[in-house]
Amino acid sequence: MQQIASLIRDVPDFPKPGVMFRDITPLLADAGGFARCIDALAQPWQGSGVQAVCGIESRGFIFGAALAQKLHAGFVPLRKPNKLPPPVVSVDYQLEYGVDRLEARNDALRPGERVLIVDDVLATGGTLAAARALVLKLGAQLVGASVVIELAALQGRARWPDEGAPLHALLRY
Repeated sequence: MQQIASLIRDVPDFPKPGVMFRDITPLLADAGGFARCIDALAQPWQGSGVQAVCGIESRGFIFGAALAQKLHAGFVPLRKPNKLPPPVVSVDYQLEYGVDRLEARNDALRPGERVLIVDDVLATGGTLAAARALVLKLGAQLVGASVVIELAALQGRARWPDEGAPLHALLRY
């Protein structure tokens, strides 16, 4: 994990004063580091029968697609509103100052299909909770979720009930 962590750049006061932004672009640009990251994300799910990996827009697409290939599973993008042709299934969720939505094609997952959710960062947990709700609304079986970075101080993990679907984070800050 130290090698992966060394490829994540800290950017103080971005996007606003007091925020420490964790920049993953150096990790993505390093072929060996990115491969190690995907291996580490896949490790807890080897042999779990994952059939589809759902990546959350947008950086979850990067990790999700690579992880799906590693796990010999399909990839399903969970999109922001109005990015997919209809018919779609959607879930609204609260932001600090408003509401957002995640969508998936209504036929993106089969009932009972074993699904893993992936994103780059777990912050407050709202987006990940919405992704969970969307996967379940589509009738799939949630195996768990993986994130590259968990910002522990924001307590987003508290919004993820394990209930047989664990949440795995590679790095915690």
